[in-house]
Amino acid sequence: MRCPKCLEGDTKVVDSREFNSNKQIRRRRSCENCDYRFSTFEKYAEPNFMVEKKQSKLEPYCRSKVERGIMRALEKRNIGTTKVQSLIDNLEQKWLSHGKKIPSQVMGEDIMKALLDLDQVAYIRFASVYRAFSDIDSFKKELDTINKNTD
Repeated sequence: MRCPKCLEGDTKVVDSREFNSNKQIRRRRSCENCDYRFSTFEKYAEPNFMVEKKQSKLEPYCRSKVERGIMRALEKRNIGTTKVQSLIDNLEQKWLSHGKKIPSQVMGEDIMKALLDLDQVAYIRFASVYRAFSDIDSFKKELDTINKNTD
């Protein structure tokens, strides 16, 4: 790792600590040349698979798109970002079991199921966009479905 102060390439690790449920590592480093101390962070690489959209179009998986959709549904709800990150981590593990490509419909349904378990209001918000509700009857049908499943 190159020193950010003197740009020397010889640095040594002084301390390492895991954080974020052991998914990231913080390393304290010291430059061999100028003794400057700095921190670096390591994390797992983002899962590498393709998402099969409608009409069989493929695009690379993008965690930030999933996170943005979920955070939008959870807007002004009292759910912490650590729960959201954990939810996405669990979904990614499930999606990786599908192999190198996964249909976007499967991803959407999995996200809705996870949101239903986490927060019913967020579920309805996400479902209204995902299923493209066109009128109040669509909302009523979805609410009836939730009520039947939770009774």
